[in-house]
Amino acid sequence: MNLRGRLVEIDRPWVMGIVNVTPDSFYSGSRATDELTLVGRVRQLIAEGADVLDIGACSTRPGSQSVDAQAEMDRLQWALNIIRREAPGVILSVDTYRADVARRCVEDWGVDIINDISGGTLDDTMFKTVAQLHVPYVLMHMRGTPDTMSSLTDYDNVTADVLEWMARRIDDMRQMGVADIIADPGFGFAKTVEQNYELLARLEAFHALNAPLLVGVSRKRMIYTPLDCTADGALNGTTIVNTLALERGAHILRVHDVRAAVEAVKLVSLMSESISNR
Repeated sequence: MNLRGRLVEIDRPWVMGIVNVTPDSFYSGSRATDELTLVGRVRQLIAEGADVLDIGACSTRPGSQSVDAQAEMDRLQWALNIIRREAPGVILSVDTYRADVARRCVEDWGVDIINDISGGTLDDTMFKTVAQLHVPYVLMHMRGTPDTMSSLTDYDNVTADVLEWMARRIDDMRQMGVADIIADPGFGFAKTVEQNYELLARLEAFHALNAPLLVGVSRKRMIYTPLDCTADGALNGTTIVNTLALERGAHILRVHDVRAAVEAVKLVSLMSESISNR
């Protein structure tokens, strides 16, 4: 991928650490709303081996109400100033579905990747903006909005439908000149628990998109509901599902708990090397 003029190869699975500068993200352990907490979380994620930090300033948990663009930008401006001071060399992704916010983050703070949970459906200028900015773009599948998506889970075949939707949008983006696209099937967004596991079981089908695959399942309902626990108790389940995703070819894991994900990457890689050396 071209990260602002620097060519970087994903030659092993990356771990993307989540930093939420919001007061209402579903997992409290990822929230950082004061400078001391933010600096501590950034230092911790980097020390644990994060390849990328993903900064979010607008909660997109199921049923959440969106904040306006100015509030999102104010939170990001505060956070990015601190992060660029504390960790100037870290690869930064911003989790936003607003094209104007994406542009400011790239142009003013040198953000490397735009991570859009809506796949361009909530701002019809996003694709054009990313093409102009020449930054990698995470295309995630979602239906509706975070407030309505839980009711939009009617698919003929969830894997085929999501794959076709993503293929069409990737083709549109490539024709517009977007070179680096990361594909995220959108676990937990407009999918039932059962549909999430069907997507996971068939994750290898998404390699047909010819794009790196990002998997974001960390502490989500698809894990804590079957285990009859809460997000706080879902780390072990998250690690198991991340391991299954790695076995099926995931290139990037988006997680709250970087150390556990880094360990999963290392052990799965050792197994893969052993198999290839037989």
